[in-house]
Amino acid sequence: MGLKDKVMGFIAPEVEDDDDAEEVVEAAEPRNISRYEEKQNANIKSQVAADTKMVLFEPRTFEEAEEIAMHLKQRRAAVVNLHRLQRDYAQRTIDFLAGAVFALDGKIQKIGHNVILCSPKSIGVDGEISLESGDE
Repeated sequence: MGLKDKVMGFIAPEVEDDDDAEEVVEAAEPRNISRYEEKQNANIKSQVAADTKMVLFEPRTFEEAEEIAMHLKQRRAAVVNLHRLQRDYAQRTIDFLAGAVFALDGKIQKIGHNVILCSPKSIGVDGEISLESGDE
């Protein structure tokens, strides 16, 4: 090994191809998050911790659906029992709340006969309730 080889080895050492080492380095790198996403995620985390509430409703008129939507806008989940409404008004209420939930990027789920759960984006809901009877 001559002087030239030593200098070249010092300046540009030969790197062995070690695929396992590269994979570890790639996995350790954090995901690039934009400043917009960081602010949005920070806002959601702080608001969930400070303002996590659920509101229960038994509306007797369609006009009460607007109040439910206002709670959703304030990042509160709502359980709505529609059994006191006539069938047509209950359907109108569900349609109105489905639109409000869609606009807020939330979720709406039927959790019982004439009972629905509306949740904004900041409130996560895990699992589903099966409405079918297992006695068949």
